[in-house]
Amino acid sequence: MASHYVIMYTATAGANGPLLGTDEEDIVLLQFLVWDAVCRKTVTEQQYIVRPPTEDINENVLGEQCREDFRLTEDQVKNGQPLENVIDSFDAILSKIAESNTSRVAMVTDGQLHLRQVLHPKALSRNFTLPDYYNSFYDLRKEFKSFYHSEDMASVPDMLSFLAMEEDSAEELATRTVRDMGRILSRMIADGHRFVLPESIMIRLEPGICSRTEEVDSGCVVRARGLPWQSSDQDIAKFFRGLNIAKGGVALCLSPQGRRNGEALIRFISPEHRDMALKRHKHHIGNRYIEVYKATGEDFINVAGGNNNEAQTFLSRGGQVIIRMRGLPYDCTPKQVVEFFESGENGCQILDNEDGVLFVRKPDGRATGDAFVLFGSEEDSTKALAKHREIIGSRYIELFRSTTAEVQQAAMMRQSRVEDGDGGRRGGRGDGVLNRSMDPRTYEQQQPLIAQLPQVPLLPQQIITSGTRKDCIRLRGLPFEAQVEHILEFLGELAKSIVYQGVHMVYNAQGQPSGEAFIQMDSEHSAYLASQQRHHRYMVFGKKQRYIEVFQCSGEDMNMVLTGGLPAQRPIVSPGGTVLAPPFGAFPLGPAPPVLNAVGAVTPRLPAYPGMAYPTMFYWPYPSPPVSPSSPYYGSPPHMATPATPPHHTIVNRGYSVKGDRPTLSPPARGFEPGTSRL
Repeated sequence: MASHYVIMYTATAGANGPLLGTDEEDIVLLQFLVWDAVCRKTVTEQQYIVRPPTEDINENVLGEQCREDFRLTEDQVKNGQPLENVIDSFDAILSKIAESNTSRVAMVTDGQLHLRQVLHPKALSRNFTLPDYYNSFYDLRKEFKSFYHSEDMASVPDMLSFLAMEEDSAEELATRTVRDMGRILSRMIADGHRFVLPESIMIRLEPGICSRTEEVDSGCVVRARGLPWQSSDQDIAKFFRGLNIAKGGVALCLSPQGRRNGEALIRFISPEHRDMALKRHKHHIGNRYIEVYKATGEDFINVAGGNNNEAQTFLSRGGQVIIRMRGLPYDCTPKQVVEFFESGENGCQILDNEDGVLFVRKPDGRATGDAFVLFGSEEDSTKALAKHREIIGSRYIELFRSTTAEVQQAAMMRQSRVEDGDGGRRGGRGDGVLNRSMDPRTYEQQQPLIAQLPQVPLLPQQIITSGTRKDCIRLRGLPFEAQVEHILEFLGELAKSIVYQGVHMVYNAQGQPSGEAFIQMDSEHSAYLASQQRHHRYMVFGKKQRYIEVFQCSGEDMNMVLTGGLPAQRPIVSPGGTVLAPPFGAFPLGPAPPVLNAVGAVTPRLPAYPGMAYPTMFYWPYPSPPVSPSSPYYGSPPHMATPATPPHHTIVNRGYSVKGDRPTLSPPARGFEPGTSRL
């Protein structure tokens, strides 16, 4: 049993309560109460105002709720202490109270969020280490429910009400909460409860092996998208710091070329941790926001599961780190690999020497030039990766951090091809793609995306991206969350000069907002006024303020941006299906296409000439097709007739997707069949 209980409460500048930590806002307040379990009394209370690292003297730091609940002012926060100083200050006080024996100190919180979703992620982002006693804690709500056999307690007042106790009289929420928690804890101990099984917080991802036959609870798995391509399993575990990932629970997904595609499947130890992980949707790694979606146990098994005996034996050796080698000589031996890592100033030892090396081979047993190597500690991995691009024989060797799932996928592909019995031409399972990309005999050029898109009618490009009149404006620096209505609010009275469906949001190739938009105005004068009056003005988005750049431009300028500076030499078809006259309908490289039917859908055409790599534009009638978080849309579009109103559209244009504004309440035009498109 602990000698001292530390009751902790955190508050952020943004969302608090059940939404604590969902908005990545910085900690602005930490409240501590130390309760002596021997003397059964409160020893000390400490409140710290925390200064956010990104605060600006001209920026409003605090949200309205934070001001009201915690009685904080902007000046107090801006004059507060950095978070690391606060942790050090309280640690010094606690060490003195516990007579330097903090191993018998136990943290107590109201729920899971204060430590898992706020303090641990913020400590990681500030690059400092919390004392060990922050790595385990007691959730007062869970302990209360277990001891009194009550229903779930949603708050401290609920527990007080159950015990027929009055709330503390303090006006400020943090002080009142920790005092009430101290009284509840004292009452529970007096009634005979023993705090013996604390919640733990894993600091590092532990390696593990997932069998093909293992059952994985779908309630414990998420899919993360938008990861930096060089992210390792440990990097992804850091993104979810505070939440406990199962052993070997990070599976990096590979593209058909065997490269990481920016996605990963993550398996948590319980649905509770999975639900907290989903609340980190659009949190950031560096400047990239990461999307987090629900996934299934089958998804995880398809990527991480394996039943290859050789790979299982290799992974069962218990190495903490796996390094992938690429570019090895085909006649390279395990002994040469061991000598490669042991040589030089950064020499390090492979786990189990030659037994810690696994070569990746083609189905016929020939070498691919790749291998996986096991190391016993993080210190060894740092030394190993320092040998990146050093030489074996006459070849320089590339080194990358790898995962158990990547080893499993490589082994599964080889096994599935051998079982196919066709020399590996069928390729077996789609999740084991590593060997397919390495084997020149079975490598096939990827088909262009246009061949996989559904049949849709063409949209005349000149409606959006033609003309030299500077009657358009270009907005840059928009918040990624900004929608059409936010742009209209930003433009104010000038928004009245926007033509019908003239707002076009620009998205990148991954379907993520680029922070840009093009807007068609009713005249050059309107575009000029907008650029003069709104350039470098601030867009208020929640508590954020972003200054927006506004430039006057033409339709041709817009087209040059969307096509990467290349002219759009492609067939252009009018809404009625007739070929336009020059200059819009000129075809310098060949004859004009046949007239298209105005009612039926037409198949997009591949460029008729090898040199014509320009993208074709596509049009979706309202409502737009659904977008899956896990796969591109390959369904069939709704059948369409001539619409009664101009259509809303999606244009795919050389790595950018320009989406027209969508009405929030308007019904679809006649002739459309909403809901027929489904993944």
